[in-house]
Amino acid sequence: MSAPTVRVDTIVLIHGLWVTPRSWEHWADRYAAQGFHVLAPAWPGMEGEVEELRADPAPIAGQRIADITDHYARIIRDLPRPPIIMGHSFGGLITQLLLDRRLGAAGIGVHPAPVKGVLRLPLSTLRSGFSILHNPANRHRAVPFTAEDFRYAFGNTLTQEESDAAWRRYAVPGAGHVLFEAAFANLDPDSATEVDNKRDDRAPLLLMAGGADHVVPPSVVSANANLYRSSTALTGYRCSPGRSHFAGGEPGWEEEADFALEWAVEAANEFSPTVVSEAPGW
Repeated sequence: MSAPTVRVDTIVLIHGLWVTPRSWEHWADRYAAQGFHVLAPAWPGMEGEVEELRADPAPIAGQRIADITDHYARIIRDLPRPPIIMGHSFGGLITQLLLDRRLGAAGIGVHPAPVKGVLRLPLSTLRSGFSILHNPANRHRAVPFTAEDFRYAFGNTLTQEESDAAWRRYAVPGAGHVLFEAAFANLDPDSATEVDNKRDDRAPLLLMAGGADHVVPPSVVSANANLYRSSTALTGYRCSPGRSHFAGGEPGWEEEADFALEWAVEAANEFSPTVVSEAPGW
């Protein structure tokens, strides 16, 4: 892809549950090499390295979806112009919440956790979160993510050796409160995961699914995309067969990364209210 246009030159990458910004290292390097300004901030308080957070997971236990969203909103509002926002897994949920606040030039949810209103809950999704959800007391804890947990949730298309190596490099304990908030969103009248899915003035949004994803199967991502049917804002959906939840490092990740960027740049330049109008004070 050619160098970024003057109107869209920054990408904000948002990581998900069980990982840190390190999970974006390949995508960040690829985008930076194409001339984009790439930011991959941690969830608030999770700026430490994987090894530090494993040794002291207290910053993870304190995470809340509203606080995470507010954290990224502040970062984005401080930028000189609206960025492309890309989020993986729970970062994809945060991306949708940020676009609902009319932030960003375009949004990409890479195998995203769903917003409130998606009723599908496949068995593989429950199995992926079982280490946290099986015990209500885990709502206030950071729960260890074992190599076996990672193998099922992220590494199911990898060899055992590859999955274990990825677990050692990327995995941290999971924020119990965040997962419980999302899992029971449809029962909470004040859920932090709710968006105005009829909003016409939000930036373009692409939701990307992986055909072999255990955490967020295609049926969930498709149902999430369908929630926006009443909106005239651009909403796209794409499923990549055979792809797992490990979008950041699974062999062949380059294809998903390139498609996401090309879609976002084109959609932002042609359809984004904040870019096309170039209105000040966004």
